[in-house]
Amino acid sequence: MKHLTRIACAVLISLAISAQASDFSISSPSLKIGGSLPQIHVFNGFGCVGDNKSPALSWQNAPTGTQSFAITTYDPDAPTGSGWWHWVVYNIPASVQSLNEGAGQASGQQLPSGATQGKTDFGSVGFGGACPPAGDKPHRYIFTVHALKTSKLDLPPDASAAMVGYMIHLNKLGSTSLEVIYGR
Repeated sequence: MKHLTRIACAVLISLAISAQASDFSISSPSLKIGGSLPQIHVFNGFGCVGDNKSPALSWQNAPTGTQSFAITTYDPDAPTGSGWWHWVVYNIPASVQSLNEGAGQASGQQLPSGATQGKTDFGSVGFGGACPPAGDKPHRYIFTVHALKTSKLDLPPDASAAMVGYMIHLNKLGSTSLEVIYGR
């Protein structure tokens, strides 16, 4: 009987954690799930003409124990064999639940104190907007907020997006994503 009680408690705890993680959500005033990425968030270069501004993002109901957040923007459809990282920002304090439009500028001046941007596949820090090859089918752009169980990812300043991603996944309590598309 004692064994069954432990199992029942473990199941209830697991269900409570899953239910809470499923309440973790992301939203943006300029991004609509499944919608097209607005021109303001499109890269300005490589034949693309946009304002290259990161979107405003907000998130709520992070899992219990969250000590910091990380945000990634990823295009799994880029013709590289491994996708394309458009934005990587981490060490966002747990007290922060939103970023303003344009917070992803390379200077990082609009990011919360302590937040760090990693290198993108453009080879630099800061938000790099969408710019799929002309004539390609529309690409998916996945904006994800990750709740982390550590207050700081200790990474070198030149860490690649893959390295940051590795550390995010080692420390992740939960994540929530918003996917949009863009083609030209």
